[in-house]
Amino acid sequence: MPSEIITTDDLREFKVEILQDIKKLLKEYHGHPSKKWLKSYEVRKLLGISPGTLQNLRVNGTLPYTKIGGIIFYDHEDIKKMMEENQVNNRFEFGRSR
Repeated sequence: MPSEIITTDDLREFKVEILQDIKKLLKEYHGHPSKKWLKSYEVRKLLGISPGTLQNLRVNGTLPYTKIGGIIFYDHEDIKKMMEENQVNNRFEFGRSR
């Protein structure tokens, strides 16, 4: 079996390649789950909400869903859209009297 000598330059190059790959993966999946459709428990965990709150989001039409055989699925893009549409921007002006 032939042996191969690895130099410190080889290791540095390998390290740089790995870091570039990791950065690329983080950019592609930053904040996004690896799948399109999420089950209820995954949505609750993602948003940090209770089962009742998730049910309210469904019932009042805030969050679209798909139900197949008793299992409810949510599209990650719909969750993202709901979060963006309900974003609140408060602007405080200091030094201004009422």
